[in-house]
Amino acid sequence: MKAVILAGGLGTRISEETTVRPKPMIEIGGMPVLWHILKIYSHHGIQDFVICLGYKGYLIKEYFANYFLHMSDVTIDLRSNSMDVHHKHAEPWRVTLVDTGHDTQTGGRLRRVASYLDDGPFCFTYGDGVADVDVAATVAFHRAKGTLATICAVQPPGRFGALDIEEERITRFEEKPSGDGSWINGGFFVLERGALDYVDGDDCVWERGPLERLARERQLSAYVHRGFWQPMDTLRDKLRLEDLWQRGVAPWKVWD
Repeated sequence: MKAVILAGGLGTRISEETTVRPKPMIEIGGMPVLWHILKIYSHHGIQDFVICLGYKGYLIKEYFANYFLHMSDVTIDLRSNSMDVHHKHAEPWRVTLVDTGHDTQTGGRLRRVASYLDDGPFCFTYGDGVADVDVAATVAFHRAKGTLATICAVQPPGRFGALDIEEERITRFEEKPSGDGSWINGGFFVLERGALDYVDGDDCVWERGPLERLARERQLSAYVHRGFWQPMDTLRDKLRLEDLWQRGVAPWKVWD
């Protein structure tokens, strides 16, 4: 099975980082968040990836082109123009990097990589969010439901603390509880190729027309995820993820 990852957006809400690199290349613990996402899927047995490039996509191409070099110890002899590689380490990944256009919308990017997909279902996600979602269980759930699409439904954490007040006295304080109880798009999908027929061009936003139509036609299942989930939309989000990683308590690190 393959996983398609969107990595082409501008990332304007975290412009402190994205002026020099695409959002999926922002580092958490010294590694791009894109690497963390691939590690999550790899842990669940998915090693074949199709990455949709756009804004500064050449930096992602250069990263994977030099991945083996980045992950190994090397001796470079400048006199003989030779290189010895020591302690080789690389992931068992096959990564297809596709330029899907600078201004293409999310649905359009997905449709542009259709020729790189197999006939069966595939995973689909964004290049800027991590979770401890059980990918294998999500795929099994999707197969059992028999719909064209499955979405991972999550409840976002609250941003502020909550107070219960009675007669001008606080009776309960809870630091950053869950949100208002609504379930939202967690960004981890399993799709059949037939779901691509709901995308009508480069300007198609996946989260609007296609998902709305799939829902109306009862072709969109919801896999409920109650564990950790965190998008990296802002610098605040990035700093939170970095803090969890540095303290050794990153919930999305499901791999050894």
